[in-house]
Amino acid sequence: MRTPRFLPVAFFAIVLSALAGGLYGNRAFARQDEVTQQYRVFTSALTAISSEYVEDVPSDRLIYSAIDGMLHTLDPHSSFFDPRNYAQMRERQEGHYYGLGIQIQSVDGDIKVMSIFEGSPAYKKGLRRLDILAKVRDADGTDLDMKGWTTEQAVKKLKGPKGTVVNISIKRTGYDGLINMDVVRDEVNITTVRAAFMIDKETGYVKLDQFTETSDRELGDALQKLSANGMKRLVFDLRENPGGALDQAIRIANRFLPRGDLIVYTRGRVPNANQNYLATERSDYTNLPMVALVNRNSASASEIVSGALQDHDRALIVGETTFGKALVQSVYPISEGAGVAVTTGRYYTPSGRLIQRPWDGSFDEYLTYTLRDQTAERQHKSSDLKYTDAGRKVYSGGGVEPDKFVVGAGTEGFNPTRFGRLLYARQEFANFADQYRAEGDTRFSDANKNKKPIAKGFEVTDAMLNDFKALLVSRKVKIDEASFAKDETFIRAMIHYEIDSALFSMEEARRNLIAKDPQAQFALAQFGEAETLMQMASTRSSRTGKGQ
Repeated sequence: MRTPRFLPVAFFAIVLSALAGGLYGNRAFARQDEVTQQYRVFTSALTAISSEYVEDVPSDRLIYSAIDGMLHTLDPHSSFFDPRNYAQMRERQEGHYYGLGIQIQSVDGDIKVMSIFEGSPAYKKGLRRLDILAKVRDADGTDLDMKGWTTEQAVKKLKGPKGTVVNISIKRTGYDGLINMDVVRDEVNITTVRAAFMIDKETGYVKLDQFTETSDRELGDALQKLSANGMKRLVFDLRENPGGALDQAIRIANRFLPRGDLIVYTRGRVPNANQNYLATERSDYTNLPMVALVNRNSASASEIVSGALQDHDRALIVGETTFGKALVQSVYPISEGAGVAVTTGRYYTPSGRLIQRPWDGSFDEYLTYTLRDQTAERQHKSSDLKYTDAGRKVYSGGGVEPDKFVVGAGTEGFNPTRFGRLLYARQEFANFADQYRAEGDTRFSDANKNKKPIAKGFEVTDAMLNDFKALLVSRKVKIDEASFAKDETFIRAMIHYEIDSALFSMEEARRNLIAKDPQAQFALAQFGEAETLMQMASTRSSRTGKGQ
């Protein structure tokens, strides 16, 4: 019998593998032994706390807190989701769920409605922001008092299969009785394109709120609608957008960049973390002049999009320096319905910029970034300097710096005084909007009879401004008259915005706000420069053959 000629090679490979296994396997075993020893320390501490602590502590609270604390020693964005938070996160990512379409919060023992999704069952039924859920009917027909409930308890009762009915009783400001209503559960779509309309006969506007699994499709529909209405240039609003799904950021950037352009690349410790993401689809919007609005609360996926548009000279970036989050989190489900988001890589813009801001040990300075004042001028290290395709200077090391800086303080494009920011933070404008009802809305007429009727297209009058001051006094807010006068334009704009969003629609609210928003108004005056950038980008694409 002939001996196979490849035997020596095979034997050598086996020996080499064994040696490698010996070298690296020993390290792996040593590492495993170390983890096992530390695990024993953890379980011993858990046992001691569970049995000896002065009060009984639920074991899940101890475990969840320990995991959360462990992740927070790594970076500001690795985090733990308990089963409730993990389910909520998945709902936001998927963009839909079955229920009433409200966001609630337990406030002083009451379950308060904080927001309502447009088009949802609750929206159609006439539920309002700041309503209090007082009772809910149980499966056996018993009306359960919700006073003292946690948010989680309420959510379990309110969600359910499509087509089923939930019977609730609500309390409404200005009405002494309870309002009873039957709401049919249905699919609730969490839209991320919050507004899309024509500012004038040529200028389209799109407000993208976050990046979920439906965002690219929503944006495509919005752009198609605006194009049909004559759009020849676009204001793309990414302010207050905290980010979201990486794949959606890539798809959305691809709508404005020619096929073949690099959008973002990621680098990490494990091999599959090293990826280059290019525009792979041909788009109808690569020759559309664009201004992208960003601010200090624009982060993550919104920085991927704005960074790619800037690096390729495809859009003029206007506003404030963005948050500076360039860590890629991979979300892993773990046992009992919980999950962890673990940082597995860093992302870089096409020019090689790392947008991630450095952080301190406690994360305090990092997480309070949005509260600090911004200036147009920033110090840079020479190593941070990068260049766009056209040779414009851009910098690494902490967010996407706008091409045109306009301070906005995270308050809808305005830069109010401390007093104005206090009113905004305390939601006093939303509280004032609760005094009104839409003219012609006859739902729950008894409950709304003390609310003032107001028609779509209203103006904020001096009388309304005086009523707002009276509300502040009743809520024990000390009025700084000098600051109030200085902030009057901001105050009128926010009163208008909150009434519009509460009674009419988010699109109506945004349309009226844009007319007064200083950042947006500045952006509208920059289309000459935006068109120059677009022409530069088009020339480059033609020269390189991209987009074909």
